[in-house]
Amino acid sequence: MDLGYWTPVYGGYLRNVGDEGMPATWAYIRELSQLSDRLGYHTTLVPELYLNDRKGTDAPSLEAWSLSAAILAVTDRLRVLTAVRPGFHLPAVTAKESATIVDIGGDGRFALNVVAAWWEEEARQYGGRFTRHDERYEQAREFVEILRGLWTQTPFGYDGAHFRIDDAILSPKPASQPAIFAGGESEHGRESIAGFSDSYVLHGGTLDEVRAKVADMNERRLRLAGRPIDEFGMAAYVIVRDTEAEAQAELERITTVDPGSPGYASFEEFVKNSQLDIEVSRREYSVGTRGLRPGLVGTPEQVADRIRAYEEAGITLLLIQSSPAREELARIAEQVFPLLGVGARVGV
Repeated sequence: MDLGYWTPVYGGYLRNVGDEGMPATWAYIRELSQLSDRLGYHTTLVPELYLNDRKGTDAPSLEAWSLSAAILAVTDRLRVLTAVRPGFHLPAVTAKESATIVDIGGDGRFALNVVAAWWEEEARQYGGRFTRHDERYEQAREFVEILRGLWTQTPFGYDGAHFRIDDAILSPKPASQPAIFAGGESEHGRESIAGFSDSYVLHGGTLDEVRAKVADMNERRLRLAGRPIDEFGMAAYVIVRDTEAEAQAELERITTVDPGSPGYASFEEFVKNSQLDIEVSRREYSVGTRGLRPGLVGTPEQVADRIRAYEEAGITLLLIQSSPAREELARIAEQVFPLLGVGARVGV
């Protein structure tokens, strides 16, 4: 399993804690990225949200694509997995941007996480195209087909229900095509993703939930494309402490729900516009992406054992959230990486 983390574009991960000591600034992200690169983290996922859904819509957040290019420019090995929402981007322009970012980062260090999107209010404010749920996945499929077409063909034309390209020329082409990730839980979403995506990203889940989704997506991908999913990524919030009691105390601190917190303003819209296959509580949603569901909370040994169980269940990329990120990612690298046989540079 590769170990990665979420870049905190919104100044943290928690809805019940205001100041996490990790401001939404390039200075902080640069320091975190370089530290994580030295520690041996494999991938960082850079979310794309123009409004802040963790701290409230008035709170600051950073833009994903400019940030991704900058992270690649100041690191050596870290792969950057950048979210892109087809309703906010022109596919030909995205193909061009991607080719340039591949050149900045080098071979294999840039990947795309294609997100169908769920936040209608954000789309209203920023002029995004927010269609019906199933149609957003068809829009995503067309978007990816155009990316791949422009990355490999000259000229390239496309006439779809959502996008049209007239004999476009993309030069230079990327030295290697960025891998395509996507995530979704509805029947239509999973079927669409199995057809157009290389890899699948899950929100946090129990071991049984993850085993079922891995088996389901591999079956769909084999049927539609003749091969299994390349990578299975999963979001997880991680708390590592010297004792289990200390870890549980930290868990209680971050999940004590304040119903008036501005970070919950988007909760009802997320549930309304997403066809989830499980019910999500406000307490569980306090860290987003169902990151508490895998139960990666405890001593280093307990967390390492749990991570190994998810690896056996089919997860190949763990995308960690932990707060404050700089200190906690260093702790995880020092205390958990060796138990997993992952090389980490300690004391940096």
